[in-house]
Amino acid sequence: MISEQLVDLSRLQFAVTALYHFLFVPLTIGMVWLLVIMESVYVMTGNVVWKDMTRFWGKLFGINFALGVTTGLTLEFQFGTNWAYYSHYVGDIFGAPLAIEGMMAFFLESTMIGLFFFGWDRLSKPQHLMVTLLMAIGANLSALWILIANGWMQNPVGAEFNYQTMRMELFDFWAVVFNPDAQAKFVHTVSAGYVTGAMFVLSVSSWYLLKRQDIEFAKRSFRVAAAFGLASSLSVIVLGDESGYTVGESQQTKLAAMEAMWETKPAPAALAMVASINEAAQKNDWEIEIPWLLGLIGTRSLSKQIPGIHEIKAKNRERIRRGMVAVSALETLRARRDDALAKQVFERHQADLGFGLLLKKYVSDVNQATPEMIERAVNDTVPRVTPMFWSFRIMVGLGFAMLALFIVAFWSTIRAANMQKPWLLRCALWMLPAPWIACELGWFIAEYGRQPWTIYGVLPTHLSVSTQSVNSLYGSLAGFIGFYTVLLVIEMFLMIRFARQGPGSLGTGRYQNEAVHHA
Repeated sequence: MISEQLVDLSRLQFAVTALYHFLFVPLTIGMVWLLVIMESVYVMTGNVVWKDMTRFWGKLFGINFALGVTTGLTLEFQFGTNWAYYSHYVGDIFGAPLAIEGMMAFFLESTMIGLFFFGWDRLSKPQHLMVTLLMAIGANLSALWILIANGWMQNPVGAEFNYQTMRMELFDFWAVVFNPDAQAKFVHTVSAGYVTGAMFVLSVSSWYLLKRQDIEFAKRSFRVAAAFGLASSLSVIVLGDESGYTVGESQQTKLAAMEAMWETKPAPAALAMVASINEAAQKNDWEIEIPWLLGLIGTRSLSKQIPGIHEIKAKNRERIRRGMVAVSALETLRARRDDALAKQVFERHQADLGFGLLLKKYVSDVNQATPEMIERAVNDTVPRVTPMFWSFRIMVGLGFAMLALFIVAFWSTIRAANMQKPWLLRCALWMLPAPWIACELGWFIAEYGRQPWTIYGVLPTHLSVSTQSVNSLYGSLAGFIGFYTVLLVIEMFLMIRFARQGPGSLGTGRYQNEAVHHA
């Protein structure tokens, strides 16, 4: 059996690298469309300030993109180094979207970024705008294919287990592509990226307006960010509702944990706004609820029930018992491939194979599992409720706070005299970290809420890891944290340096803080 410490360290290392990487991804996805908007106005009007806006914000975008690529490369290698059995087990399915992402999206995006920075004097205005547009499409296609891969981990469709090869094998590629979980996750995640880009531009522009630095440049940037941010915030909320519905359809355990719903409630279920969660007693000591809301979000109906944690555990207990039969039959088939009776038994219980494999965490031969081991495996099927419950509420609270800010900011751009209200600008400046916090919490909910599975309901996490030494994981984890922290400090230094200097860093002679003064 794999040691629990090895599994925990492998999970921690992947979580650290993923969360570091996701500091850069949302800003890349969001800012690139703001560049398209700004350059489109430049091409249509010929007003050079819009070109300067595209170039300046593009410079900050480029710094962020470079760090995002650097931190993202290690993630794909970790599937081979830390999660070798996972890669063997599902490589046929999981590898396809990642390969397409590299060939279709990453190369397109990288090529267009080079042309974006070095093509201003070599391409016509429409040609350069097309480069910027293709750069934006490439960034979003990259997110699409990665989220298709991740969506399949959340809801494994279009594939089945082959007992002869001991692997999951793809039989319907388009089912993987059009997986409802993947599509909902994609539109929700990229919309969150759009909010991040808009908040970044809005906050930095607010800082210029507070400092009375390059006011006309800042006003235009503020207007674009406010309008784009308002549309994006509304999109995040609407698509977040759709994402909640898909979770309710395919991952009822995650939904119950997010909502601290221990007991199955009469339909339509109420949504707990806040609650005092007592995990030891598996209940809430008290809660403040909004009637009907969870039922409407989770089921789109007034009559369909959402199962509570206790009901889910009872179902999982039965699935584990049936899964024990599937594991036993599979081990017989591994020894005697032509055993017709074992094949018949396996095919009858194959749907519960993953649940039987949960017992491998505690005993090598699942037939020797004690009632206590089965109960521990049952408890493993539900992640800890408290971090899920509060992470979700903080994320949603930040989302609505950003929506309120964008509404006020957009209204202030209509009434131009209000745009420079110091209280509004300070609010925008202080809200700068909000989208990153919300995005990181969203990924935590998605990934921690999937536990104890790497492939939901199919492959337990503890069976997915490579056979490495604990010391090597400690060493590589320390190395990753140190290296990534250095990269983060470098990005923060460069971003703050160029943001402070503002459009004067372009050296056009039209702005304050010019490094070069010429017409």
